[in-house]
Amino acid sequence: MSAPDRPRFAPRWLELRERADAAARAPELLRPLRAWLAERPAPGPPGGERRLVIRDLGCGIGSMGRWLAVRLPGPQQWVLHDLDPDLLALAGARMPVTAADGTPVTATTARGDLAALTAADFAGTSLITASALLDLLTHDEVENLAEACVGAGTPVLLALSVAGRVELAPADPFDAELADAFNDHQRRTDQGRALLGPDAVAAAAAAFERRGATVVVQSSPWRLSSAESALIAEWLRGWVGAAHAQRPELAPEAVAYLRRRLEECAAGELSVAVHHTDLLALPRHPSGSA
Repeated sequence: MSAPDRPRFAPRWLELRERADAAARAPELLRPLRAWLAERPAPGPPGGERRLVIRDLGCGIGSMGRWLAVRLPGPQQWVLHDLDPDLLALAGARMPVTAADGTPVTATTARGDLAALTAADFAGTSLITASALLDLLTHDEVENLAEACVGAGTPVLLALSVAGRVELAPADPFDAELADAFNDHQRRTDQGRALLGPDAVAAAAAAFERRGATVVVQSSPWRLSSAESALIAEWLRGWVGAAHAQRPELAPEAVAYLRRRLEECAAGELSVAVHHTDLLALPRHPSGSA
């Protein structure tokens, strides 16, 4: 994926969703991840301090780093990857400074195309993370990511990939048609790139498993109530807008639907579940164990 093709995300949207993201992320995946990391020494110079080296791909404003760094023990060096220099600046400035056990956390930023990263780039990396990124990739890009990560012997935590299911309460007869149109939009071909959308987790699981990694998946839904009305409203606009863009014939029903749903949201009468999936891939140790 070349630099001009990558979508840009407004900091306001990323900040608005951070609390919901944090509540949705699957903490169940941290236990096997911590165990895997504990069995393998962190990189570092002989006789010097060893640090976990964690690369966050498509880091945005750094939400994953703020959530994960304080849940992992040991000194950590985060490398925050993104194409957007403004997002990188925000992410780098707002990383935690201590880990779960009080040891130091430091961060550097790296601007560049994620698709260009290889196993050689990941050498010496303890963990690769990404959040809300996997569903924006193509089949070939997922295969390349799996090849690079497994080739480097590096575990991967891929969080908050869209699952293709939403639930709104109260229900509306138009919900299902909009959901289908949105999923088609997520799977669209964009500038020659056929995006995986809701099929990304299955494709990634298969790609890592074919290369011998142990894969664990866990549901990580947003569950939004009236307390998150600002996020619900912004999500609604994007969800309906993408569905309408994919199927222009849905207008004017989509316009009326959005107006109706925003009124319910403003009145505190709307709740939403947006389903995501988190994936952990643990490559096999040279001894043969995962």
